[in-house]
Amino acid sequence: MTRRITWTLLVLTSVLLVLAVVPLAVSLTARERVAYRDSQRAATRVVAAAAEEHLSDNKPPTVMRQELGAAARAGDCAAVYDTSGRVVASTSCTAAQGEEAEELVKDVLAGHEPEPPENEGRLVAAEPAGEVRRPAGAVVLARSAGPLDARIAAIWGWSAAIGVAGLAASALLSVRLARWVSRPLSTLDVSARRLGEGVLDERADVGAGPPEVRRLAATFNTMAARMEALVHGHRAVIAEVSHQLRTPLAALRLRLDVLAADVGDDDTAAEFAAGQEEIARLSRLVDGLLAVARAEQTAPRPTAVRVDEVVAERVAAWSPVAEERDVRLTVSSDGPALTVALGAGHLEQILDNLIANAVDAVPAGGSITLDRGTVRDVVRVFVRDDGPGMTDETKAVAFRRFGNPKARGAGLGLAIVHRLVTVNGGTARLEDTPGGGLTVVLDLPLWRAGGTGRGGASRSLPVLKET
Repeated sequence: MTRRITWTLLVLTSVLLVLAVVPLAVSLTARERVAYRDSQRAATRVVAAAAEEHLSDNKPPTVMRQELGAAARAGDCAAVYDTSGRVVASTSCTAAQGEEAEELVKDVLAGHEPEPPENEGRLVAAEPAGEVRRPAGAVVLARSAGPLDARIAAIWGWSAAIGVAGLAASALLSVRLARWVSRPLSTLDVSARRLGEGVLDERADVGAGPPEVRRLAATFNTMAARMEALVHGHRAVIAEVSHQLRTPLAALRLRLDVLAADVGDDDTAAEFAAGQEEIARLSRLVDGLLAVARAEQTAPRPTAVRVDEVVAERVAAWSPVAEERDVRLTVSSDGPALTVALGAGHLEQILDNLIANAVDAVPAGGSITLDRGTVRDVVRVFVRDDGPGMTDETKAVAFRRFGNPKARGAGLGLAIVHRLVTVNGGTARLEDTPGGGLTVVLDLPLWRAGGTGRGGASRSLPVLKET
């Protein structure tokens, strides 16, 4: 943004300077040339007036020679011609004589106004001595163009200096203006990013920048304060619910266990067992709800996570459980060493929930396969099973809380997976496995060197069976 504002103002200033300074310099140059020519012609006419008195009135050439001397002292070269084109008198220099001067004299004696040439740094002018139609002679005056060139160079030099000074001032002002506008926005962007990373006490500076930016910063601070209050209130509610629900459930389960131990009737014992199972199910449901709530509050700081290492570790951890149920749990291939940007422990929680769901859903003799690869800038992880799979309607709502009414567990495992994946900037979807079964496809952001974190690590969440 700073560069864009700076370059825009510089280009605009350059165009304005070109449109203003160049025409002004051209106009001054033309005016200087006209003034120099007029001065030369005036000097030529003075000599011509003195020459007329000698040529037409037959007066002594004293005055004429005085004017020629004055012209010579001024640095000019002059020559007086009679009606036959012969040189009557001249200064010591011969620049006013020669073929070009003779051509000018012929034009003047013929009553024409000659076009004065410029040759070898000199300006040559010719004027009639006496009347224009019947001149008594002609005067040619050659003057050096050096003073004129010096004045023109000074005009363009000053114009260039003014342009450079204006451009420098514009560059300085544009940089300061751009920084005045962009620096508060950059600070606000950093504050917004830190707030998104979970730093809830982050506030923006409201004392810098234009009024619009200051108002935006104030609005951001108001939003951040309300968000902080809401999140802290949510966390307090979760803590209170966790305490208020878990303690009575544990006490009730303990009472049922004590009563069930003293019951001798089989029917009554069965009823107590059913009650204990319902309490256990209710405990799992409460744990699941609290787990989803904590996942929704997660604001992770991305760290470099080796996918191959985590996959191998989770497969090794779940292999005994899968073997106990006669389910084959494998990794499709070694594959490349891929690194993703995820919160600490998130990939382990995601895979644990997915593997637990698959182990519970796949019948004996079935298989679960984990695979991975890269697609553009994401790492794609597959968890395939050959179990009963899901219908299209069930897959459409599976990532919602209690989205699968036929789930054997709490029905919250995929909701936790979806939240942990999306909060890290990834995506999750469900597909049918070729030949039957369900495939969970995870697109996780690829870790880049120099990546920065966005918050703190989240707490571990329980594994909840879904499918």
